[in-house]
Amino acid sequence: MRALVTGGGGFIGSRIVRMLHERGDEVTALGRRDYPELTAAGIHTVQADIRDAGAVRNACAGVDCVFHTAAIAAIWGPAARFREINVDGTQNVIDACAACGVQRLVFTSTPSVVFGDEELCGVDESQPYPSRYLAHYPATKAEAERRVLAANGTRIVGGTGVLSAVALRPHLVWGPGDPHLIPRVIDRARRGRLKRVGTGENLVDITYIDNAAAAHLMAADALAPDSPCAGRAYFISQGEPVRLWPWLNEILAAIGVRPVERSMAYGTARRIGGWLEMLYRLIPGEAEPPMTRFVAAQLATSHYFDISGARRDFGYQVGISTADGFTRLIDWLKADGRENGSAPRTGFVKASSVDG
Repeated sequence: MRALVTGGGGFIGSRIVRMLHERGDEVTALGRRDYPELTAAGIHTVQADIRDAGAVRNACAGVDCVFHTAAIAAIWGPAARFREINVDGTQNVIDACAACGVQRLVFTSTPSVVFGDEELCGVDESQPYPSRYLAHYPATKAEAERRVLAANGTRIVGGTGVLSAVALRPHLVWGPGDPHLIPRVIDRARRGRLKRVGTGENLVDITYIDNAAAAHLMAADALAPDSPCAGRAYFISQGEPVRLWPWLNEILAAIGVRPVERSMAYGTARRIGGWLEMLYRLIPGEAEPPMTRFVAAQLATSHYFDISGARRDFGYQVGISTADGFTRLIDWLKADGRENGSAPRTGFVKASSVDG
């Protein structure tokens, strides 16, 4: 397979890149920055922005499959920036695939595309998109997902084939190399700034990084015009939800950090989040509110999903158990110094968000 991975230097993207490289595929990683660690591993990299349609088209030339993981995954920021990257950037990828004869497109979506503000307990892919969203991130990812799925079956320019597309929705991706959730949680807990939102009994799906990346390869290998997964979206997880706050406290305890004991009622957090959103819209710059309605809902409600569709249609299986993944995470945190709560080095940080 000749593959292109957009966002190839990101958490999920870089793991997909390495898995493709390790199994002998010809892979190119596209990202906005230079990634010397990938180059040192013998992986071809292209420095480009997915908002640049010409650069994306050039990168897609001669490619069989595109893994589109690039996105802005944040809980705050200008609506225009979310749209430029998550929607317009995705459209650039779709157009480039059609123009360059790419046969397969695997899109990294998120379960948040079906999250409004109510609990989602064991729902499958028949769950509809909500009528409104609490943040720009899920709203723009939902529009991008719709466009990718609508592009399935698009006639390839200059050829006789069509583009086959699939969307994957991994939830709360974690593990070694995590630049997002876990380091942020540790940092806030060490500084005494982390409070439990809600009762602490909410069940949440999680996905170990290797399982999330492997799901992309499995979907790509199964993807074809007549395959069951063509034109569909799939939830991806460990298949066994955890109680969010006890799980986070277990991580903190393993690295010697005091567990989270202070709490705030969900209704209170949501009201505060709404007030802060209004206030921060009036403040010049892009300062991030310490709480938003979306973060409050994500931290306090249950959201876990039925992954039988992925198992059935492209053979998804959990290769790394939650227990084994937990051990690997703790070993990495200790070896990398992240148990000291060092700030994430790269990527957009979703403050306290539990989205994938």
